[in-house]
Amino acid sequence: MTNAVEHPDQNDPIVRLPLPTDGPLDPPPEWELLRARCPVATVELPSGDTGTLLTRYDHVKALLSDPRFSRPAPEDDSARIAPEGAGGVSTNSGMSLSLQSRGEGHQRWRRHMGKYFTARRVTALRPGMEEMAEALIDAMVESGSPADLKAALGFPLPVYVICDLLGAPAEDRDRFSYWSDAFLNVSRYSGAETRAAHEDFVTYMSELIAAKRAEPGEDLISTLIEESRAEGEGLTDPELRDTGMALLVAGHETTANMIGKMVAMLLADRTRWDSLLADPSLIRTAVDEVLRSDANLGGYGVRRYLTEDYEVDGAVLPGGTTVFCGLSAANRDERAFADPDGMDLTRSPNPHLTFGAGAHSCLGQSLARTELQVVLKALLHKLPSLDLAVPVARLRQIEGLTVGGLREVPVRW
Repeated sequence: MTNAVEHPDQNDPIVRLPLPTDGPLDPPPEWELLRARCPVATVELPSGDTGTLLTRYDHVKALLSDPRFSRPAPEDDSARIAPEGAGGVSTNSGMSLSLQSRGEGHQRWRRHMGKYFTARRVTALRPGMEEMAEALIDAMVESGSPADLKAALGFPLPVYVICDLLGAPAEDRDRFSYWSDAFLNVSRYSGAETRAAHEDFVTYMSELIAAKRAEPGEDLISTLIEESRAEGEGLTDPELRDTGMALLVAGHETTANMIGKMVAMLLADRTRWDSLLADPSLIRTAVDEVLRSDANLGGYGVRRYLTEDYEVDGAVLPGGTTVFCGLSAANRDERAFADPDGMDLTRSPNPHLTFGAGAHSCLGQSLARTELQVVLKALLHKLPSLDLAVPVARLRQIEGLTVGGLREVPVRW
């Protein structure tokens, strides 16, 4: 059976995720058909479980903004992405038992953490990011052309940033990468491997917190520990541990992959790169347009578990349904964006949904935007002749990764 029907509508066979694409940076052609003819589609996952896929902008935004619903929690009977015995922690249930995914407990955690990811605080981190980005580019140039931009810049920069923020040793970056991949990959690891990775990660973070408690620093973990002591209402030890784990995974895996995809997308059509060279003031809007245009977000979207009946487009989805919000498909909805399949580096406003919406939108979006802007500015300044070293069609996607990515981004200059 095919991954998707040729002309989807309510009577068509089940759509199978992930949908295939024509090229590593291209959207699945089925998205446009689904938005037009079957915006509330039944989908089958690699696990064999079924769920519901939303592909229109208004539908996706409304569900993401609804405070009643959140990512599936471990106790929910939600649809699993990965087959039994495979897949990372995040592909089948909530990442942690101690961080509540809904209700007042979740909002308390977000209020506590949100003050550390404001635009003002992130701006204060920018000089350090710029210095590190330039140093990594210099090292890449010294090693010679061609180079893998993802390995030389895309991966190490976010690791250094999040490690500096949390107070974790950057020399452990390879371990963080392995643990992140084990958390987020649908197909690469066995159940035993992912459980072992999770146990190792828990042990590592518990030991790091104990070390910070004994010898505090100026980092976020030390600050959270001190607040918990002073206020008596801060984060518990399990919450501290799982917060650190969540931030390490989210703070480097998604941004590392996005740096590589951003450069590949901008170099895939040389006029885009040249327009930024001619007018670097477009960097801010260009970054958001890249985020909107990214079709390689893993193929599943963001999950929501319905704890009660929910109506969308005239259809009533019963409580217990797992809904997959197709962020990338929604970001290309012609009802919300003019010329949605074109990249307009001047697009403003740009209300894309890449960071989600509502109470569960990405806490670190200011940090991610800043890192992308810093990288793009440094590359334009230091390597104006940068180009892809292989045809776009030869770029290879990372199989099974729920946040999407390219295996490598070969460049020359």
